Amino acid sequence: MAQIAYKPSRFTYADYCTWPDEERWELIDGEAYAMSPAPARIHQEVVVELVRQIGNFLQGGLQGDRCRVYVAPFDIRLPHRDEVDAAVETVVQPDIAVICDPSKLDEKGCRGAPDWIIEVLSPATAAKDQIRKRALYERHGVREYWLVHPTDRVLFMYRLGADGYGKPDILPTVDSCTPAAIPDLVIDWKGVFTPTEKTE
Repeated sequence: MAQIAYKPSRFTYADYCTWPDEERWELIDGEAYAMSPAPARIHQEVVVELVRQIGNFLQGGLQGDRCRVYVAPFDIRLPHRDEVDAAVETVVQPDIAVICDPSKLDEKGCRGAPDWIIEVLSPATAAKDQIRKRALYERHGVREYWLVHPTDRVLFMYRLGADGYGKPDILPTVDSCTPAAIPDLVIDWKGVFTPTEKTE
């Protein structure tokens, strides 16, 4: 599980900006989490292929005029209300984020909830992604949250409703599926997990 940094008090984005560039951290409600070591090869291959499919779709369609896809490291600040950036206590770096509101984008990254977030699970971050981040993204209004298990090849698909996320749709990563956030996009899982891909 990701390690929580030593902290004399709650950290903010102002603290975060002073930390060494070669170190990667996330802040969740003022607690600092060291990012895990470099992900496994299969994790990276899944992320790259998903970003390729999403990016190609956005580049070729009308939604590309407003939606953008970003891959970690990319800072997403999630303020509680309207506090200034320096006081923000949550900064995350999901594997993939799609933002369809250009007003949320600035030179620092994104301020506010993305429309769609994808995390590809790894042993070091699985608990945080499935519990802490799921609750965080629900609270901040992320419309759609996908958790991809690259070894078991299963997708947990959370979609925001009137009562929050509720139970996820659990789907095998075969054939294809479509995100509600971008309903014309079709994710081809056969392109993500090739028949010869080894998952050990």
